[in-house]
Amino acid sequence: MRSNEPLTDGAGAAVVAAGAGAQTAPRGTSDRRTALFRETTRERTERVVLGTIWSLMPKRIGVLLPLALVWFADLVRPDRHLPDVAAKAGAHDPVGIAHDLSVPTLLAAYRRSLFPHCHFGPAKWLSPPERCVLFFDEYHMSKRLKRLMRQDRYTVSFDRDFEGVVKACAGKREGRWNVTWITPRIMHAYAALFDAGYAHSFEVWDEDGALVGGGYGVAIGRVFFTESQFSHQDNTSKLGFSVLNYHLAKWGYVLNDGKWRTPTILGMGFRSIPRTEFVALLDRYAREGGWPGRWSVETGPKVVADWNPKQLDETPVRATG
Repeated sequence: MRSNEPLTDGAGAAVVAAGAGAQTAPRGTSDRRTALFRETTRERTERVVLGTIWSLMPKRIGVLLPLALVWFADLVRPDRHLPDVAAKAGAHDPVGIAHDLSVPTLLAAYRRSLFPHCHFGPAKWLSPPERCVLFFDEYHMSKRLKRLMRQDRYTVSFDRDFEGVVKACAGKREGRWNVTWITPRIMHAYAALFDAGYAHSFEVWDEDGALVGGGYGVAIGRVFFTESQFSHQDNTSKLGFSVLNYHLAKWGYVLNDGKWRTPTILGMGFRSIPRTEFVALLDRYAREGGWPGRWSVETGPKVVADWNPKQLDETPVRATG
């Protein structure tokens, strides 16, 4: 179920005017966001130190000089316009400094293949020369995942706990360094997109009602841009991600952008395409259509486990109510 109605607070007053860049959280949400999106001095120090170490690893150190040049150029002559990606090149190179993370600017950036990123310092605009994307008829679910989805151990929701999902995505992962780009500023920027009806979360709940997996992303036109996922129990993010991709396909979305190649998403059917091809797809599909507003799940994991992505309906199905 999707709603295109303006988002309102409890009194029925409109809370978002995305085109004008105004964002106000519904009543009862603002205090929770403030609490969840806070970063302690220790957490900030850890993020900066680990982000620095991560950046200095041999396979990433080549980005430091381009980053320094972009940063220095912006210090000398700040440029608040969105970068022209056609004039940029280089694997994972930052293409500009993101001074403005308002809703209108983020929407315009995504339509041009840009997205913000920041371990420390100012936020940067990135647009990798290759994008790892999913065309839904190529989606793959492993037999093990399908078995899990049929066990009725988990339920999936959309847009039920966006703040909780974002905080969990920024949190520590077992057995891994806590290298995160999801800073408090980034959290609030995507929360504003959520209020405006463009950012969405999926949540996976266990039998005790605990949030054990999920992720969030941005839907613009008929393109979904996955931002981050987390799992507190094995394969829970994959389970929720499969439910999300099922709905995106049924609702007429064209692709899911996973940004960079990872073993996890490659195993689910994502593949790399050149940035030029990705930009052409955005020009065609990210400027109209889609379903802004709050989403809700129409089909649960047990049914999605039997989904055959190669037999997609030609006409998107949209629920009413």
